[in-house]
Amino acid sequence: MSKEKGNEKHQQLDQFRVKDEGEALTTNQGLKMSEDEFSLKAGERGPTLLEDFHFREKMTHFDHERIPERVVHARGFAAHGEFEVYESLAPYTKAKFLNDPGKKTPVFVRFSTVAGSRGSGDLARDVRGFATKFYTEEGNYDLVGNNMPVFFIQDGIKFPDFIHAVKPEPHNEIPQAQSAHDTFWDFVANNQETAHMVMWHMSDRAIPRSFRMMEGFGVHTYRLVNEKGQAFFVKFHWKPVLGVHSVVWDEAQKLSGKDPDFHRRDLYEAIENGDYPVFELGVQIINEEDEFKFDFDILDATKLWPEEEVPVQIVGKMTLNQNVDNYFAETEQVAFHPGHVVPGIDFSNDPLLQTRLFSYTDTQLIRLGGPNFHELPINRSVPEVHNNQRDGYGRQTINTSYVSYHKNSLAQNTPQPVSEGEGGYSHYQEKVEGRKVRARSENFKDHFSQAILFWNSMSDVEKQHIINAFSFELGKCKEVSVRKQVIEMFSNVSHELVTAIAENLGLPVPAKKEITYTKSSPALSQENTVKKTDTRKVAVIAADDYPEDLSAMLDKLKEAGINAEVVSDHQGTIQGSDNTELPVDHTLMTADSVLFDAVLITNQNGKTPLFSFEAPYFIKEALLHYKPIGAIKDGAAILEDLEISGQSGIVIDNSQQFIEAIRMARFWDRDGKN
Repeated sequence: MSKEKGNEKHQQLDQFRVKDEGEALTTNQGLKMSEDEFSLKAGERGPTLLEDFHFREKMTHFDHERIPERVVHARGFAAHGEFEVYESLAPYTKAKFLNDPGKKTPVFVRFSTVAGSRGSGDLARDVRGFATKFYTEEGNYDLVGNNMPVFFIQDGIKFPDFIHAVKPEPHNEIPQAQSAHDTFWDFVANNQETAHMVMWHMSDRAIPRSFRMMEGFGVHTYRLVNEKGQAFFVKFHWKPVLGVHSVVWDEAQKLSGKDPDFHRRDLYEAIENGDYPVFELGVQIINEEDEFKFDFDILDATKLWPEEEVPVQIVGKMTLNQNVDNYFAETEQVAFHPGHVVPGIDFSNDPLLQTRLFSYTDTQLIRLGGPNFHELPINRSVPEVHNNQRDGYGRQTINTSYVSYHKNSLAQNTPQPVSEGEGGYSHYQEKVEGRKVRARSENFKDHFSQAILFWNSMSDVEKQHIINAFSFELGKCKEVSVRKQVIEMFSNVSHELVTAIAENLGLPVPAKKEITYTKSSPALSQENTVKKTDTRKVAVIAADDYPEDLSAMLDKLKEAGINAEVVSDHQGTIQGSDNTELPVDHTLMTADSVLFDAVLITNQNGKTPLFSFEAPYFIKEALLHYKPIGAIKDGAAILEDLEISGQSGIVIDNSQQFIEAIRMARFWDRDGKN
């Protein structure tokens, strides 16, 4: 996408964008160099000389090109976009970017996995980070969340323990980007506040189809404050207009080998193709006087606010419309912080949020080399920065002021604070009293009600997936004692759940416990999500002499917003029976059914033996992953040979039915395991 003239952030970044094509080679000091292939030596066969400043500068920079990766959320991918509010939220907040429906606020969004290193794959079973930086006229506001609305722990003092447990085990650095090992599950069993989040983690939410097809949540309870000084508790949501969709576990494992960059590539290509991802912003709002009227503590980060009890109000939308120019300069150097707020947005006493307000700044100090990470182009606010901070590693501004302290007379006491009425930030004046203690509220001690709520809200298919996930993960634990502890713990959630897990692991079934909590929340089930055909990818398996009906089918798919890619047994082009020609996007050696949402078969035979060998396997794998499969003309013969005709989601010679099958995405009633 071209840089928009009206986008203040892009105008600012333009000052830092550099193109090297066609320019003379220089050192970092601007000195033009006559040679860049050979180091300076004492004779052609002599030693390199220390005075070779060009070599030393080039090599030193190379040696220091990598900054420490994030301890968590190391593997990320990001894009630029814009946010606009649908109608003013002035009754709730004085934040200007939430009060002007005509204003488009630049944003930068980074998606990520949590546990793995930068070199891990996209499809790990994991939480996904969903962090948004709003470049508002009042300064930067960061909404730093995840694709799940709750977290594993209630108090940030336990965050190092949790991450130590989920990271690769210290004696052998195995396994990478996985929770399927002893230390993680030992932590779970001995810290039962994890129960609700583990249910989400074992669900399909942990293996999303795409960054574009997952929800985002602020996780914590924040405050909105209006011009009158009235405060409201709020939770933030991002709702994808394409709905919430996932892959199945077998797909996730295969994608990790076939294309470990699957989510990155999906987002990048969608934006390049003009299929801009859109997320709607939703808010749940609770009046301060209603803080204690629920059967959960609204400040507990291991609890959600059921949408049926506290409706989500859709208030705006975010469109991601530009890929980054440089991954390192933007995606890797961007620094988020939940403490980056603007007037009208404040904090609650959620103890996990309170600790994050410290840890994020501390993390940037080591990652980005010192206190001036805010001066990196991607982190700069659109409003100019003026304060008495000076010097430090990486300082870029040249401060010419004579004084650098407050109060002063030599500069007429500037830069000076401004009043709240003039836009100065003022913290909400909450009354606080109590003894200094290391403790948590009694209301935080219910660890299982919302884990039960989540289980009760799942469809039968989703429940089976959760059983399978527990069985896989615990099956990777070597310590039988850990497996038994976890099964005993989750007997507090569902006897059906632990019975199936115990039987899969060959362990005793715990005694049945009386569970009286019966609530459910239909909003939590992905079976109830939006289902669209937009941007779905179809593999069209075709070879030379493909039927003339294919062109009409491709036109119908395109009209439905479906991206069709031709997969054949050779590169180049293929010729149709009607003398048309189609470019080949992939061969059966370079593509796999796990890379697509559906498959369309058009030929029974190809030009090479590869077709008859690979095409049936391609189709069978899509069948086992419950995907739509279509056929036209003699392509139907392959489905007959495979004895799969007549199963749900199998469509022959009917474009509209095939498009509808693609919209439905999965057909769980087929034979076989989920």
